[in-house]
Amino acid sequence: MNTHSSAQYPRRLLVGALCVAVLGLLLWVIARLDAQPRTDDAYAYADTVNVTPQVSGRIVELPVRENQPVHQGDVLMRIDPRPYQVALDEARAALVELDQQIGLNQRQVNAQRLNAEAAHAEIERAQALAKQSGDTLRRQESLLSHGYISAEAIDQSRTSRRSALSQLNVSQLQARQATAAVSGVEALVAHRAVIEAQIARAALNVEYSTVRASFDGRVVGLKTTVGQFASAGQPVFSLIDTQHWYVVANFRETELKNIRPGDPSTVYLMSDTRQTFAGNVDSIGFGVLPDDGGTDVNGLPKVARSINWVRVSQRFPVRIRVNGPDLPSFRIGASAVAVVNTGSGPAQASSTTTP
Repeated sequence: MNTHSSAQYPRRLLVGALCVAVLGLLLWVIARLDAQPRTDDAYAYADTVNVTPQVSGRIVELPVRENQPVHQGDVLMRIDPRPYQVALDEARAALVELDQQIGLNQRQVNAQRLNAEAAHAEIERAQALAKQSGDTLRRQESLLSHGYISAEAIDQSRTSRRSALSQLNVSQLQARQATAAVSGVEALVAHRAVIEAQIARAALNVEYSTVRASFDGRVVGLKTTVGQFASAGQPVFSLIDTQHWYVVANFRETELKNIRPGDPSTVYLMSDTRQTFAGNVDSIGFGVLPDDGGTDVNGLPKVARSINWVRVSQRFPVRIRVNGPDLPSFRIGASAVAVVNTGSGPAQASSTTTP
């Protein structure tokens, strides 16, 4: 009996040690998962822009092909610039014609001003004559009572007086007419600003006829060729920004509590699991569309009739920026694996809720 008990003791000790080891391994795995959450529900992503011409016309040059890498400033396509060049030449010719018209009108305005000045000078002459005739008439009238002058001379002086006053009135009217006839070139100068704006717009359209790459990238979605009519505002193909790559990793909501922006991360693509890339958490998603209700239909909440007894943790996208500008193995949508080293990013402000 004692022999049997002594034989069972080492076996129980071994089983106990194994249980302790398994429990310790389980705790280590849980701690490691909390410190380094990992997911294979991830994909590569890069920003893209639609290459859209800002003017309409036939494509006369298309020096790129599908999936071709391009550099910033490279010509992507050229729209026929001739209609826009003609509009630019017409606007410039109209400006030259207008400048000549402004010069001609300015000379006419100068002549009108001289006429007005001459009319005002004529008023001064008529006023002097009227004053002289009035003075002469008063002197002669004082001599008439003494018989030193004849009545006929008085009549002539009175006639000269009336004629001088009439000429003064005519001169004043002519002066007002000459002043009113003086025009200006302000309207033409204002129209010149309009033509200058037309020239600027035409020159901009000529510039827009050549579409260039705004950054280093790769051409995708090219399904046209030379001769196709391109409409302004309608995309022709897309350009991927290959200088900034991201991995969008969907982590369970239970893992987000330790992930912070700036946390260092390690990612690799399923196409080549031997090569890893370093990165940092760029942002954490704050909203996904739930699959089991929660939306509104006609202003009313939609609640599912069935209840799932097993609740699966929701996943939220975590955007990881991959370090390094030249990543030729990355493609948009490529499957990836992401591991985040939590606790290394900048601390976030904690919020408390007062009941």
